[in-house]
Parts: sequence; C-alpha cells; structure tokens
Amino acid sequence: MNPWLPMAPCGPATCLTSSTPRAAWLRRALRLAAVALMVLIGTVLALIARVSGTARRVWLTSAWSRLALRALGIRIEVRQGFAFLAGSAAGLRVASVPEAAPLIVANHVSWLDPLIMAAVLPCRLLTKREVRGWPVIGGLATGAGALFIDRDRLSALPEVVGTVARALGEGHPVAAFPEGTTWCGREMGPFRPAVFQAALDAGAPVRPVAIRYLGPDGTPVTGAAYVGDDSLAASIQRVAAIRRLTVEVTLLPPVQARDRRSLAWAAESSIASVVIAPAAHDVRVAA
Repeated sequence: MNPWLPMAPCGPATCLTSSTPRAAWLRRALRLAAVALMVLIGTVLALIARVSGTARRVWLTSAWSRLALRALGIRIEVRQGFAFLAGSAAGLRVASVPEAAPLIVANHVSWLDPLIMAAVLPCRLLTKREVRGWPVIGGLATGAGALFIDRDRLSALPEVVGTVARALGEGHPVAAFPEGTTWCGREMGPFRPAVFQAALDAGAPVRPVAIRYLGPDGTPVTGAAYVGDDSLAASIQRVAAIRRLTVEVTLLPPVQARDRRSLAWAAESSIASVVIAPAAHDVRVAA
C-alpha cells in the first residue's frame, strides 16, 4: 500500500452516529436551496478568480467559503489557544512585502475543513488532486491558487514540497492537512512529515490549528465527518440536517523543531491536546 495513502479506521457505518439533533425539514430544505445558490455564485467567482491576482483570489475564496458555511447553517467559533493571538490575522494574510508566511496545519475531519480554513485564515490550500474535479469547489480552489498533490505518485513529493516552500517564501500562507486522510473527529491520525520540510526550507513558522465539530450542547458530533466510502451528496444532506452545528477552530502557538519529523510530532501533539483532550480556551471571535 502506498504510504502516502493512509487508511483511517473510520467509516459511515461505525462513526456517523444518528443521535445528533436534527433541524426541521423546512430549515433543511432552505439550507439545501441556499447551497445550490452558492454553487451558482461560486461558478462565477471561480471564473473571476482565475484572472485575478493571488491576494484577490484568496479574498474571494475566503468570502465565498464564509457565505457557503452560513448557507449550511454552520456557526464558526475561533478560539485563542495559549500564546497565539488570532488578532495577528494580518500576518496570516497574503503579505504585501514578500516574507516567509506561516504553514498552517490542521486535523482533517470533513470536506468542510478547507472551507473552514479559507473562511477563518485566508490562505492557499494544499489539497489532493481529486478536489480539482469537484464541482465549484474544485474551480474555486484552482482559481484561489490551491496547490494540488498527487498522492499516487510519491516521486512527485519533492516537487510539491518545493512549490509549498516557494509559496511560503513569497509571503503566501499555505494550509495543509498532514494526516493525509479524514478521521471522524473523536481520534486523530499521525501527521505525515513531508510537508513540514517546506516550512524548514522556507524558514517559515508552523501554526497548528485544531478543528472540532460541536452540537447544540457543545459536545463533539460526528455527523459532519466525511470518512470511508461516504458520498459527498450524502454528506451535504447530513450536514444540512444538523441542528445548530458549530465548528470550533482553536488557533495554537507556533511550533519549532530542527527536523521535519520532530516538527510534525510537535504540531500533532499540540492539536491533539485540543481534539483528543479538550482544554479550556478563551473565545476570540464568533461568526
């Protein structure tokens, strides 16, 4: 088996619980209609993004992602973890003067994760090649300057690492999901170290971000997870049916290490401290 294609033990039958409170049928229908409208808007924005500069591409993708999440009835809470201040958003946006921007790494639960990252921390996304073929999302990702990785070709990894390092060196934040696959949110997979080499090569900081999906009572829910052989259509309908779904995004302090394996372990441990053993964090902003 290709070591770049890790397999999580999570699957729809075992992890996607049915106990999540459901929204009324009319609200679900309105959400799906709003998502369909956002698809049409996204198609136009994708065309505009293709002929725009990087900064404008990132802004358009961030704005569309935020509206798409609201259309699905998703509320975002951005929390401040320890010493890292979310108010340094200017340092996370495309820099006006080229300098090493942060490599942002997060745990991976759902197809919603890239939208969450784009909405909260405007950035370029490192994502699997298959996303390029997804309706609207693929067009927006391409237009926004996403970096695609072919996980079937390990020989292409050095080229991808070099591309990410150049983007960071040019002042463009890049977001990645180093687990290489999705988990249901109750557990995490090990972080693959390859992408962390790009941060070392560019002299860029690494910013861990923890993502949790919560129900109305503030406890984790698995209904938003996109795991195993789940279909995108089924997942969208399931997410639209969840009542008061909140995504908690915890911005953690930057981590440092001399080699990529230690850097990956440091970032993974930092995120796991929130995802696996949640601690109290101050709310920074809610949207």
